[in-house]
Amino acid sequence: MNSRPRLILIAAGLVAVTIAVAVLYGNSGGNVQLVPPPQLDKFKLTADRPAVPEVSFEDATGMTVPLSSFKGRVVLLNLWATWCAPCVAELPDLARAQAALGQDKVLVLPIDMEKLEVAKIEAFLKEHEAGSLPVHADRTLAVMRGFEAFALPFTVLIDAEGREIGRASGPQDWDHPDVVAYLRGLAESPTAQ
Repeated sequence: MNSRPRLILIAAGLVAVTIAVAVLYGNSGGNVQLVPPPQLDKFKLTADRPAVPEVSFEDATGMTVPLSSFKGRVVLLNLWATWCAPCVAELPDLARAQAALGQDKVLVLPIDMEKLEVAKIEAFLKEHEAGSLPVHADRTLAVMRGFEAFALPFTVLIDAEGREIGRASGPQDWDHPDVVAYLRGLAESPTAQ
C-alpha cells in the first residue's frame, strides 16, 4: 500500500472517531453532556438541572443528615423499602456499583422509606447482598415529598453542585459496566457537572 491511500485511511479513521465521540458525549461545540447508556431505560434527564430540594433523613446513628452535606460528589440517591420487590432486587446492583465506583467522587445513597430500626435495615441489606451500602432512613417521607416521588424504587442522580441530573422510577441495571462508566464520567468531567 502506498502512502497516499494509507493517509486517507488514517484521516477517515480520525474523522470516524471524532464523530463517535461527538455522538457519545453530545458535543456540539459547547459543554460535554454525557449521554445515559441504553441500560438506563427508565432514566430521564432533567431539563435545566434544578437544585435538589433541601431535605434531610437519618443515618445509622439516628443523626439527621441534610442531603446538601454530600455536595462535592455525584450522588445516586435511591429510595427503597423492604416490602418493594423491585427495590430489593435492585439493592445488590447498587452495592456492586458502589464497589466499582469507590466513594470519593460518586456516592450511592440508599434511603429506606420505612420506620424500621437501624439493626433491621442493616440485617436486611446483608441478607440481600447489599450489606456494604450505608444505612439511611426517612421515617417522615420528607425525601419522597421533596422529590415528588410516587413510586419505589425511585432514584435521582445529583451532580456535585447539588443539581438534579435525572431520575428513574423503577429498577435499573446500576452495576452494568456501561452505567458505571457513565457515572464515573459524570464525576470526572468538569463540563458535565
